[in-house]
Amino acid sequence: MFLKKLSPVLAALMLVLSVHAEAAGRPQQLATLSSLEKQDLTFMREEEKLARDVYLALYEQWGLTPFSNISSSEQQHMDALLQLLKKYRLPATGLVLGEFANKELQALYNTLIEQGARSDVDALQVGGIIEETDILDLQDALARNDNTDIDTVYGRLQCGSRNHLRAFAGVLKAITGQDYLAQVMTQQDVDAILAAPRERCGR
Repeated sequence: MFLKKLSPVLAALMLVLSVHAEAAGRPQQLATLSSLEKQDLTFMREEEKLARDVYLALYEQWGLTPFSNISSSEQQHMDALLQLLKKYRLPATGLVLGEFANKELQALYNTLIEQGARSDVDALQVGGIIEETDILDLQDALARNDNTDIDTVYGRLQCGSRNHLRAFAGVLKAITGQDYLAQVMTQQDVDAILAAPRERCGR
């Protein structure tokens, strides 16, 4: 009698489990990205490449530790964005050091390399320009994005850029004795970042 009463419950449970098993066996459907979201993903990876390439060049010239450490971080940022490009089946450029598909980024790279070659202080200022620009560009990309996975990566990259800006500002102050002055962002926003402690960025 007990088994007869229980059998409808078991049948319902088995039906639910079979539906879940069938759903698990089907590939998840990817979100459809807007044209702006696609452009942002491609652009942000090249912008992270610009940071890496500039820092590698400036480390070779000046031997300052932040450039070595942060260039490795920028490579990790590039890798994270590459995974998203692959996930959403978007093309990824594999250009050599110092070369960019985006003409504006190519021109910016050339300008920053020239500026960074003047002195170690100029080189560190270049680091500040890159990180401030990155923070603002990621902020804009986040505002245009509607996908949690992309939001997560952009958020971590923006967190990393805040840490990088703190590192460059700290070394600049150690060398010059002066507080860091904003170059792209507002001074108020930069001061707020520099006043905050180093972040863990999702770790």
